Amino acid sequence: MAQYSRIEVVNSMKDTGMVPLFYHPDIALGKKVLKACFDGGARLMEFTARGDFAYEVFLELNKYAVKELPGMIMGVGSITDAGAASMFMQMGANFIVTPSLREDIAKVCNRRKVLWSPGCGSLTEINAAEELGCEVVKLFPGSTYGPGFVKAIKGPQPWTSIMPTGGVSTDEENLKGWFDAGVTCVGMGSKLISKEILNAQDFNGLKVLVESTLNTIQKIK
Repeated sequence: MAQYSRIEVVNSMKDTGMVPLFYHPDIALGKKVLKACFDGGARLMEFTARGDFAYEVFLELNKYAVKELPGMIMGVGSITDAGAASMFMQMGANFIVTPSLREDIAKVCNRRKVLWSPGCGSLTEINAAEELGCEVVKLFPGSTYGPGFVKAIKGPQPWTSIMPTGGVSTDEENLKGWFDAGVTCVGMGSKLISKEILNAQDFNGLKVLVESTLNTIQKIK
């Protein structure tokens, strides 16, 4: 069962402005990444469940977060059907992120009052998601649309909360473009938790990068 309500998750997204995305099959390495992000100030983590037996990895990481990292909100991404969403919610997922808009996922998440963030790429999809109760829409892939798309949506729909994923970097100019356009937060994967950092196991470097990125976001918000 989720430890955090969907309102608490949304507020954390708004407050911190960033959701790190991460997947790796190694549980021990995953715990170190999670700890580095936590120590750097991140309070959300989207575990992108893409590999075989990913549920086993998420289960252990979420147990670790609950026990050792108070206030760390674990969610799961790359969810493509209601069955997978239900399974991960049984493991304590506090939010569900999907690459596309799926009504079946909306229903199972709403039933448990768990935040779900669907990937949308048009105003029609965004409106459909909001009609299904979506609080934060995932703009995916963000690099395809850019900040100009967000600004255009926010004009007629200032109530829409958008989280771009893909095409977001730690660079201040990139972040400023997104937040000036009106995003609620950004999802950041390999630009933050890079292969270089993982290969070198530079967890202190990751902590510093997370901290500096969050500071940059707070400065420009």
